[in-house]
Amino acid sequence: MALSEEFEAAGNWLFRRRGFLPLLLLPVPFAALQGFHYPARSHGLDLLWEGSCLLLSIAGLGLRALTIGFSPPGTSGRNRREQVAASLNTTGMYSLVRHPLYLGNYLMWLGVAAFPRVWWSPVLVTLVFSLYYERIMFAEEEFLRRKFGTAFDRWAAGTPAIIPTRFRWHPPGRSFSMGSVLQSEYSGLFALVSTFTALELASDFAYTGKLTLDPVWGAAFVATALLCSVLRGLKHRTRLFHLGQGPQEPAFRKPRERH
Repeated sequence: MALSEEFEAAGNWLFRRRGFLPLLLLPVPFAALQGFHYPARSHGLDLLWEGSCLLLSIAGLGLRALTIGFSPPGTSGRNRREQVAASLNTTGMYSLVRHPLYLGNYLMWLGVAAFPRVWWSPVLVTLVFSLYYERIMFAEEEFLRRKFGTAFDRWAAGTPAIIPTRFRWHPPGRSFSMGSVLQSEYSGLFALVSTFTALELASDFAYTGKLTLDPVWGAAFVATALLCSVLRGLKHRTRLFHLGQGPQEPAFRKPRERH
C-alpha cells in the first residue's frame, strides 16, 4: 500500500473514532498537577491563571460557534461512519483556515493542558493533536478533492490548513444560526467547565490536602449546569432547534451522544 493510502486509511479510522479518542488525553493535565503550588503562594494569582486558561478554551469554543453558525446544511458534520459533504465550505471561518473546527478543538484542549502550569503538559497535547489530526485532515481532504476536484484545489491553494497566515474574510452566504450553535455546543460547554472544575478541585487538594471547591468555580459550574440542562430539554422536548441542519463535529462530547 502506498504511503498516501496508508495515511488516508489511518485518517478514516481515526475519523470514525474522533468523538472519544481525544478524551484519552484527560489524564495528562491531572498527572501534571503533581507537586502543584500557587504562583508566588497567591491564591488570587492562581485564579487569574486558571481564568486565563478557561478564556483560551472558551475562545476555541467560540471559534467552533462561528464555524457552525454559518455552515450550510450537510456540512461540518458529526457523522462518524463516513465522510459527508453536501457542498464545499469556502466562506466564513473556512476562508481563513481549511479546518476551523479542529483549530477550535485544539484551543479548547490547550487551555485545559496549560492549567497545571507545567510546560510538558501543553507540549505533549500539542504533539498528540498534531499527529492525530494530521491523519484525519489528510483523509478529509482526499475525500473533498475527489468530490469537488478543481474547486477544492483552488480553495486549498489559497487557504492554510489550520494555522491562519492571512486574514481575508469572505462573508458567509447565509445568516448566522444561533439555534444551530446552541443545540450543537451546549454539551461541549458543560464538559469544558466540568473539566476545569475537576482540575480546580484536584489542584487545591494537591496544594492544601483538602477537598474544597472555590466559590467562583462552584458558581460557574452550577450556572453552566443549569443553562445546559435547559438547552438539553429544549433540544429533546421541543422543535425549537430543529432547523433541518445536520449535526456538527464534536469537541468535548460523550461518545454515546447522537443526533
